[in-house]
Amino acid sequence: MARNITNPEKDFARWYQDVIREAELADSAPVRGCMIIRPYGYAIWERIKEDLDRRFKETGHSNAYFPLFIPQSFINKEAEHVEGFAPELAVVTHGGGKELDEPLVVRPTSETIINHMFSKWINSYRDLPMLLNQWANVVRWEMRPRAFLRTTEFLWQEGHTAHATEEEARTEALRMLKVYTKFAEEVAAIPVIPGRKTEREKFAGAVDSYTIEAMMGNGWALQSGTSHYLGTNFAKAFNTVYLDGNNRQQYVHQTSWGVSTRLVGGVIMVHGDENGLRLPPKLAPVQVVIVPIPGGNGEESRIMEISRRIRDELLSMNVRTELDLREGVSPGFKFNHWEIRGVPVRMEIGPRDLENGVVTLSPRNRPGREGKSTIPIDSVAEKIPEILQRIQREMLREAREKMESRTYEVKDFGEFKASIAEKPGFYDAWWDGGPEEEARLQEETKATVRCIPLEQSGETGKCIMTGRKTNTKVILARAY
Repeated sequence: MARNITNPEKDFARWYQDVIREAELADSAPVRGCMIIRPYGYAIWERIKEDLDRRFKETGHSNAYFPLFIPQSFINKEAEHVEGFAPELAVVTHGGGKELDEPLVVRPTSETIINHMFSKWINSYRDLPMLLNQWANVVRWEMRPRAFLRTTEFLWQEGHTAHATEEEARTEALRMLKVYTKFAEEVAAIPVIPGRKTEREKFAGAVDSYTIEAMMGNGWALQSGTSHYLGTNFAKAFNTVYLDGNNRQQYVHQTSWGVSTRLVGGVIMVHGDENGLRLPPKLAPVQVVIVPIPGGNGEESRIMEISRRIRDELLSMNVRTELDLREGVSPGFKFNHWEIRGVPVRMEIGPRDLENGVVTLSPRNRPGREGKSTIPIDSVAEKIPEILQRIQREMLREAREKMESRTYEVKDFGEFKASIAEKPGFYDAWWDGGPEEEARLQEETKATVRCIPLEQSGETGKCIMTGRKTNTKVILARAY
């Protein structure tokens, strides 16, 4: 176990903070609830952003930017929206040394100001669909901050689209949920359950909210991305209308969807271990680190020459590679440094390797001597991409196996109460409850209905809370 990192089996919350500190991902800001994202942590976010941005553009969306400050009257126009966000709002009342004529809300999300502009930009069916995305920061006053997971200010993307019909908008909301699902599994190596939120858990102002739920290393859930069908709620509040083909005015149907820097927290908690981060290759800022181990007998110059040649060769193949040439620190110190940061492959080149014409590889997902292997120096360029692909597959498979091993079926509320206290995880249960049952569930177990999975068996059973017959199953879990 790495020094200064708590064993996650003993104290998962402290382990999480230790990893963030030791891997230099983030630090506390002078303002309570805010965080400073350090370069390595931001580099992970950049990898997330670059991949998702490409996917958004491939699905026809364009990036735009809207102001950080929103007139408070805009927030007040949609009753359910303002009620849902009221406790979290940061409000500016003075600017330039004077009291403002109208208070300004610091952006908690942009549905209102975007609808204000949609009502100007959308006139006829020819303007639809309008498919926009924004990369931005938002502020939601957070009472229980936790780095990356819940902070007063965080980074995210928020997609906002307008459509002619309900069918088109619902299709869009589910299409973007699928984009998030693919990203989580293909890039972050995190298996997720796509589902719909209950009425109690849905986004303020939405008709339906969809989510991808991931299981963290301690069995708790993390809502890792959401997509909402907003119906015409905001369109009616802002009079966002268009002329249809019959020259009649219609309200647009809308969606919004987003993921945030909490995904970085999810990657830490799904893949990390007692030695720190473990990053899937597709997300890792550094995929391969080369650590030369100089020896005597005049071999140092040859080791450095080969190390630089391999680095340049891998960089030319777009493999993100670092050559650690720091002086005054031991190879063991360097090994520990990169292990904590979760670099997928460490490559060592020492005198014995040079003598045998090989390099030694240590994959981060297979720690210890049993994970080490050697490959010929001349085959590094051929083998490294294959090894990175293998690590990516193995990390997804391992995360999926962990999730499946901690997913339980439960048929009785008493059984669930007793079980979740001892065995955190995902609980598959029949459900026909409403907000009152959900409130009781949370009060007595600290768990919530995470989602109604989109995939249902078609079978029936008895709701664990009401005893009524139902054909709906849900996922119950404690969550961040």
